[in-house]
Amino acid sequence: MTAWHDRHVLVAGARRTGVSVVDVLRYLGARVTVADGDQAQLDLLGDRPVARTRELAALPDGCDLVVTSPGFRTDSPLALAARAASVPMVGEPELAWWLGDDPAICPDGPPRWLAVTGTNGKTTTTTMLEAILRAAGEDTVACGNIGLPIVDAMRAGHRVLAVELSSFQLEWSPSVRPFAGAVLNLAEDHLDWHGSMAAYGAAKARVLRGDVAVAGLDDREAAALLIAAPAPRHVGFTRGEPGPGELGIVDGHLVDRAFGDAVPLAPAADVAPPGPPGELNALAAAALARAHGVAPEAVAAGLRAVAPGPHRGAVVAEAGGVRWVDDSKATNPHAAAASLAAHPRVVWVAGGLLKGADVGELVVAHRDRLAGAVVLGRDRDRVHAALTRHAPEVPVLDVGGGDDEPVSDDRQDPDAGMRGMTRAARAAATLAGPGDTVLLAPAAASMDMFRDYAARGDAFAAAARSVAGGVGPHGAASPPDPDPAPETVSGPGGTA
Repeated sequence: MTAWHDRHVLVAGARRTGVSVVDVLRYLGARVTVADGDQAQLDLLGDRPVARTRELAALPDGCDLVVTSPGFRTDSPLALAARAASVPMVGEPELAWWLGDDPAICPDGPPRWLAVTGTNGKTTTTTMLEAILRAAGEDTVACGNIGLPIVDAMRAGHRVLAVELSSFQLEWSPSVRPFAGAVLNLAEDHLDWHGSMAAYGAAKARVLRGDVAVAGLDDREAAALLIAAPAPRHVGFTRGEPGPGELGIVDGHLVDRAFGDAVPLAPAADVAPPGPPGELNALAAAALARAHGVAPEAVAAGLRAVAPGPHRGAVVAEAGGVRWVDDSKATNPHAAAASLAAHPRVVWVAGGLLKGADVGELVVAHRDRLAGAVVLGRDRDRVHAALTRHAPEVPVLDVGGGDDEPVSDDRQDPDAGMRGMTRAARAAATLAGPGDTVLLAPAAASMDMFRDYAARGDAFAAAARSVAGGVGPHGAASPPDPDPAPETVSGPGGTA
């Protein structure tokens, strides 16, 4: 679409990105209807001159286009209705891509997109990329799945966009072709949404259709996508010594052999968060920045300036020799594996919505470092079963949640998630001893008990700070929970 005046657009979803879409379409002269099943969200549109509906299975009369939030699946009733009516249905990134050619939005022409996707590490990598671009003096901003809608970034006039894209967003973005795009890794996630691992991978691969395709060579699935990518230039990154056309690590330094002749970029020791996942994220960010022409000095300066974001391995409490770590962003088994690997002995707090993923391999790989486990959330039984099968010597406490406690929102009990996390923290305190880490790395999504992973991490941090004072030198239990839930314990002594 190039002419917007009096076009009728249905915006599906009235949260932050949906509101930004409404505003840009109204600015361009389109007629807008907003659909959301939550009347409270529709009310937040205020006095904007738009039609509103809670109907999510049919199109309004005369609809020319649907711009959807990422949550609508391709087989949702709304998507089927659009398909039946031959009405295009796209996501906000696709709309933003179109608007790059609209002088009313981008008078200086479209900005350059440097895009990041993958199962894990997207936000960290995008944050690193933004910092590197800023160090190089670029007019840039991180946007997309990281929080800032892409249409807002474009309306602000930024010339280089560090764009985080989820598989959902990519599924609804058929023509987006970033100048350079990176697939960090690929592991089981969102299979309930995509239907298969092949469909999930195909969505991720859409970032590899521009001029430069970047992917992690240490991840078999991502490396396979790079081989098949239609981009004219392929760049891999690895924690090993890089070959021609790759970035890697040599003698403790990030090194570029793709855009230079073994050019040193930055000491690996300057990368935050430290460790293998952080190093791989830094290499991916460096590859995208170097594809754009950023100098090595800016890569080093940008990486030095980055601080890890919240809920990504933050230490939130420490007492009695026990450290409490919030990695609520570990919303799938692949991310949880990286988190567990960073600690020698762990009391693991896990569970939530597994989204079709299996945790068996995760337990097998890390059972030797588990001092105990606490499970909560709707799919906790599946986590408990994997622990019982593959690590029967590990004591497990089940503290409920999910089916037992409602989602925390204004329509239900807003304190349910906090109560569940408090039970989890108190249970973890009974299992932890000096030198142990109580680690929230759920391997699952949060929406069964919390608004999002950030709310889950905040609840864990508050519970940890409350409980840590009751952790004695030998892992003594905190006072009894005033709001107890049924608990089951399994371990070497059987089940009680």
